[in-house]
Amino acid sequence: MAASMLAPPIRMARAAVFAVFGLNGFLAAMWVVHIPAITERTGVSHAMLGMLILLMAGSGIVGMQAAGPLADRFGSRALVAGAACWLSLAVLGPGSATGPVPLALALAVFGFGNGALDVSMNAQAVQVEREYPRPIMSAFHALFSCGGLLGSLAGAAALRSGWDIRVTLAAAAVLGLVVAALCAPRLLPHTRPARSVGTENADSPAGGARTAGAQNPGDRPTDAQAAGGQCPGAQGGIPVSEGRDKGSASRRVMALAAISFALLMTEGVANDWSALQLREHLGADQATAALAFGAFSTTMTIGRFAADRVSGRFGPVAVVRWGSVLAAAGLILVIASPWLAPSLFGWALMGIGLSGGVPQIFSAAGNIGTANAATDMSRVFGLGYLGFLAGPSVIGWLSKPTSLTVALLFPLVLVLLTAYFARIVADDRPAVTRSSS
Repeated sequence: MAASMLAPPIRMARAAVFAVFGLNGFLAAMWVVHIPAITERTGVSHAMLGMLILLMAGSGIVGMQAAGPLADRFGSRALVAGAACWLSLAVLGPGSATGPVPLALALAVFGFGNGALDVSMNAQAVQVEREYPRPIMSAFHALFSCGGLLGSLAGAAALRSGWDIRVTLAAAAVLGLVVAALCAPRLLPHTRPARSVGTENADSPAGGARTAGAQNPGDRPTDAQAAGGQCPGAQGGIPVSEGRDKGSASRRVMALAAISFALLMTEGVANDWSALQLREHLGADQATAALAFGAFSTTMTIGRFAADRVSGRFGPVAVVRWGSVLAAAGLILVIASPWLAPSLFGWALMGIGLSGGVPQIFSAAGNIGTANAATDMSRVFGLGYLGFLAGPSVIGWLSKPTSLTVALLFPLVLVLLTAYFARIVADDRPAVTRSSS
């Protein structure tokens, strides 16, 4: 089934999920770009700001864990709508805070909404991806990056124009509510778990993950079944293994969470330490050192747009394995090179290598085949997010007795381990037929 032949509701749902991912990135950037102005307004010190950001992160993890069971019970569409509205209104809080305590409360509310939206929109993305004949998860994450870039530019333009913070964030909140209202009706409704028949070869080139859109001729639903929204062996279109070992599924969730932790920790290290490492290791000036993060973030965004095509051709295992190898090669260049150009190339390799791995892990978590897909995803998200937050702190601690460059050996080990265990993202769901789009 070619993408151009998909039913209009599926294409509209895909566009709606794109918009939600972009909105999430936009709203997060609107907070980040206004941090200096907000800290000045509230009189918060740098040390206090660090504690408040940690509080926001903690509330985000709580939001993730709460969102999983809610999405499984009520559906990701309802939760995406509610979380998007929550986050849109919550962005007003930091701009209205006048002291440390109000800012702490505002960031806790904002973090909770961000975590809930993260899980629910990824759960909806997995549901939409099931209806496509090829992978599309990485492109959703690329739109998050694009939304962040747009939010940064819009916030910077507002600050340059002298807009009051509250006015800027109010405009962002209105935009968020409008986007949520337009997107919610176009998202896919909640579907019930399906019983499955047969087994699927998880060692196929696409890891067995992308065969849902192309059914075997003998599996095609009859006209009566298609009219009733049912097809053989399926109820509502979500494949759930009959008699699946819960212990095995739980172990797979933890394995996915572990490699999510490793990759997002490495990404967090690149975000926070790339510029400083280039400055300390090579003595680069501040403007040149900033190119390290620029190289990383640019190739990260480009790679996310390309990763779906690579996954569709070679499978999710190849994306995670060889992407991790590329990231490792980039880190080796960064650690060993005494010259600027190879070092920048190393950070660029890290960006392209890490770009597709996390979306494949999230997609695999949502397709394990249990009845609690969103809950499974929330556990993977939670541990991965913890890694993203912990990575910079771990590197800072390791760099004290050695150096920042030597400390980068730790994420190098993590990405090499991820490459070794990449097989865990292969889709081993039993083969099922799905409801007709």
